[in-house]
Amino acid sequence: MPKGRPTARKAPSLSIDELIRYERQIALPEVATAGQLRLKSSSVLVVGVGGLGTPAATYLAATGIGRIGLADGDVIEKSNLPRQFLFAESDVGRMKVEVAKARLSQVNPTTDVVTFPTRLDSSNAMKVMRSYDVVIDATDNLPARYLISDACVFSGKLDVYASALRFDGQASVFCAPEGPCYRCLYPQPPPPESVESCEDAGVLGAVPGVMGLVQAIQAINVLLGEGSPLVGRLLVFSGRDSTFEEVRIKKNPGCPVCGRSPTNRGLIDYEEFCGTKVAGGAAALDIEPSELDESIRRGEKPILLDVREPYEYEICHLEGAKLIPVGQIRDRMKELDPSRSIVVYCHHGIRSAAVTRILRGAGYAGVTNLKGGIEAWRQQVDPSMPGY
Repeated sequence: MPKGRPTARKAPSLSIDELIRYERQIALPEVATAGQLRLKSSSVLVVGVGGLGTPAATYLAATGIGRIGLADGDVIEKSNLPRQFLFAESDVGRMKVEVAKARLSQVNPTTDVVTFPTRLDSSNAMKVMRSYDVVIDATDNLPARYLISDACVFSGKLDVYASALRFDGQASVFCAPEGPCYRCLYPQPPPPESVESCEDAGVLGAVPGVMGLVQAIQAINVLLGEGSPLVGRLLVFSGRDSTFEEVRIKKNPGCPVCGRSPTNRGLIDYEEFCGTKVAGGAAALDIEPSELDESIRRGEKPILLDVREPYEYEICHLEGAKLIPVGQIRDRMKELDPSRSIVVYCHHGIRSAAVTRILRGAGYAGVTNLKGGIEAWRQQVDPSMPGY
């Protein structure tokens, strides 16, 4: 059985109210009173309180997990609402972890919810994970997935992983002693410009809901010591075909982190590893919204390149901007004048940062990325612009 069961500590008792609340779980022979006490003594860290983390945390709280940690540095946006059901329209602009804590306390007031309103990185991941039995990776980017997997190997924690994109999802349990880690499945990250996110490729709101529930079930089974967790197995879900398939994955004996002779013994710069960090610092290729505004007011006329999708352009865009979605940039970059200054923007500055690197590599020396994207422009320069 993989590691992940709660560390030894005095088990609390169940109150009459808890016996009533959990009676249908306690009726399961695999749970019973001893199992419910074990869950009450357990702790789970959920990294990412979005489409995956929201359902995972909700069902973990409802099941009676004693302590749940929530790590996320983002605020709630309107575009989160179709799939992140802990949040409401009135919560837009508030910190995700704080709103989620309040809602989870309503779901189950006996669960202790601890918040970490920050993005995990190499400087804080091990410290945050230290006091939790299991870690749920509910993030949406490659640097975070490699970080969490490596940190789980180094700290002896299980990494309950899932992802969702379009109509599809994946889930597995990494970092068990006998099983693979995330690097065993993906030894090297793909080129950053080839990686699609939910923001540009889209996702059906119910799909991360399905995968988040799979993560909750995996964590519960591990903590109870029941069933066969997805160790060495990748569960693949198709929402369009309504199918679940399974792919076997093996531990790589040559893995630099979890293999027989590991060469990586500490956390690294995962932005650099995944190619999402610009040499010399990303700030060198960034322009602040206020700087761009001042430039335009001075009469300068840079090419404003919008790399979002057409429907996003329809919601809001900078006046005079040229639309070339990120997936078309390599085929259409000849439409841009390399002798002119070009400011690339997207929603939050992530897609545009990748396009900025591509254009710079193709010889477009005067390219900069609008830091924070059009959302930062809306907040800092033009509050009348519609947000989404």
